[in-house]
Amino acid sequence: MDYKSSGVDIDAGHEVVRRIKRLARSTFTPGVLSDIGSFGGLFRLEPGRFADPVMVASADGVGTKLEVAFMANRHDTVGEDLVNHCVNDILVQGARPLFFLDYLATGRLAPDVAEQIVAGIARGCRANGCALLGGETAEMPGFYAAGEYDLAGFIVGAVDRERIINGSTLEPGDILIGVPSTGLHTNGYSLARRIVFNELGLRVDSMVPELGTTVGEALLAVHRSYLPVVEPLLNEPGLVRGLAHITGGGITDNLPRIFPAGVGARIDRRAWDVPALFQFLWKAGDVPIDDMYRSFNMGIGLIVACRPADADRVVMMLKHQGESPRIIGELIPGDRTVSYLG
Repeated sequence: MDYKSSGVDIDAGHEVVRRIKRLARSTFTPGVLSDIGSFGGLFRLEPGRFADPVMVASADGVGTKLEVAFMANRHDTVGEDLVNHCVNDILVQGARPLFFLDYLATGRLAPDVAEQIVAGIARGCRANGCALLGGETAEMPGFYAAGEYDLAGFIVGAVDRERIINGSTLEPGDILIGVPSTGLHTNGYSLARRIVFNELGLRVDSMVPELGTTVGEALLAVHRSYLPVVEPLLNEPGLVRGLAHITGGGITDNLPRIFPAGVGARIDRRAWDVPALFQFLWKAGDVPIDDMYRSFNMGIGLIVACRPADADRVVMMLKHQGESPRIIGELIPGDRTVSYLG
């Protein structure tokens, strides 16, 4: 008996590392001091970039969106989803990403699939100016079903201490501005898959006239990064008072995460057009409207909070970045909850 006969192919692992090195090096920034394959990644903050740097870290996964990738046999987007999700999670505290690490676990390592996944990770890292500093690829036979894998990401960024955004200055009267999503992003897939595949009996290659595309294309739309459109706002100290990344829990559960005591929010659901994908899921699944707003982002992937006097400027700056922002509500006296109009 040997390791390979028990299901672990060390040679396949070496081949994956060989392919990943090329992809990872394409993301390296001046702060990277190590190469892929070391026991740990080395990173040095660029002198002068931050006056009083505070490190901001986060970890996340892609969730059951992976099941759609398995069904479609398409693995080049979930890595980008992962990076962008993590970038957004630290962005809402004012942080710029520095480096990223990934964890890929599977039952039997397929170098071609691993390369596709990491290619997506590298693409996301390059687009966000973030170095893919290292990671781990684990082959665990018998633990995962054939053809399946799990994927997680870990990001570290930095922000000057005086520019941390934590919502502590938010107060009733502040304006809430929604920035569009590009689909489900990485949340709500357990419900979406049940509706589409179990209730409707569709396949990933089924065309949906209401969406103008296939089920697979609609559900695998990449979770976008908000760094390019938010960064100009962050360059003006005090312009943004709070940022919320709308992930699992929707607007209902994510927006209150940035509220100080005594603050709530009123959201006008009539302020934006809910994209066709969410309307399709709502009607096909006969989902209660409150559940829709707790399961999905409903077309709003990021919310910016600012003073009333700054709202027009924020909207103008977002439009200058090619966005279609909407004023969707305001902060009110409350107990860290969200109420809806419409």
